[in-house]
Amino acid sequence: MALLEVEDLVVQFYTDDGVVRAVDGVSYEIRAGEAVGLVGESGAGKSVASLALLDLIERPGEIVGGEIRFRGRDILACSAEDLRELRGDEIAMVFQDAAAALNPVYTVGEQIAEAIRAHEVVTDDEARERAIDLMARVDVPDPAARYSDYPHEFSGGMQQRAVIAMALACDPALLVCDEPTTGLDVTVQAGILELLDDLARESDTAIQLVTHDLGVVAELCDRVLVQYAGEIVERAPVDELYYDPKHPYTVGLLASTPRLGDDRDRLATVPGTPPSLVDPPTGCRFHPRCPYAEDVCARRHPPLVEADAGGEPEAGAGTPIPADGDPETHVAACLEYTGDLKEGLDYEVRVRGGPATDRRVDDDGTDADHDQASDFE
Repeated sequence: MALLEVEDLVVQFYTDDGVVRAVDGVSYEIRAGEAVGLVGESGAGKSVASLALLDLIERPGEIVGGEIRFRGRDILACSAEDLRELRGDEIAMVFQDAAAALNPVYTVGEQIAEAIRAHEVVTDDEARERAIDLMARVDVPDPAARYSDYPHEFSGGMQQRAVIAMALACDPALLVCDEPTTGLDVTVQAGILELLDDLARESDTAIQLVTHDLGVVAELCDRVLVQYAGEIVERAPVDELYYDPKHPYTVGLLASTPRLGDDRDRLATVPGTPPSLVDPPTGCRFHPRCPYAEDVCARRHPPLVEADAGGEPEAGAGTPIPADGDPETHVAACLEYTGDLKEGLDYEVRVRGGPATDRRVDDDGTDADHDQASDFE
């Protein structure tokens, strides 16, 4: 059984301009000890989907559909008291802005100790000692002395480490990290990623990592979910996604990522801007920005279907992948894999600083060499 199961999750916000469906029919699962990355541009709905896991969506937002099951337990059916017991104990969250997540009028150590006292019966001295141990575990220097420091006395990297220590206070089974390295310099970012990886392996903690940085995902994650305009458009094991992306949006994200040894004068960009979720495009939501879009893309909404290496849909590929399907299956929401595109996809993939690999999928589903450069290159 999966540790976490999300099925057809729908979250919407009520605004003066209309209803914004920030998360629209998202389904995925996470197994114990697994690190799963949720990637996409700002506004894709990644953070909203993560907050929903702990039922932290507040007005004007609302979870209006779907199920979230943790160890088989329906989180959305839990009482307020049950949720308080669950948050920070079995599921913990590392918020994007560490400075905002820490209370400025309490010392850092006391805030970590409070997280322990909230879920366990311990004395103040025991909570203090465990908090100091946690600060040492996340490499806060001289933790006994820094216990009494206030958040403003910590650097940005140290604040993030303190927030991680707080999240780990009760050894959660699932750690939800919302952009944990945003705003940190490269050296501190590398240390945070190494820390998360070590902690996950030591305690078999599952991680959901929300980020727009594909380099961070490559470093830490086992599988990747690509989210666009509130929907999951691709899901794959991390190596498959990087070496053989299936969805044009994923190709665009990869093409815009700088790599060592890259000989391009300028980075590529995904043309256009993300759509308004008050009135999203009909059919495929990415089609207004997609260089491979055809007329059918504006009319037909693509389901998540399995796509093989050649781009030809396998038997039954025109049927949406069930929420309880094999999470290792590489799936994409593109009409190429339902056999509806006439021209097929035509793009280059640059893999982790290596040479570009030409890939053309003809309308018969076969690969063919070509000289045309990718629209994303």
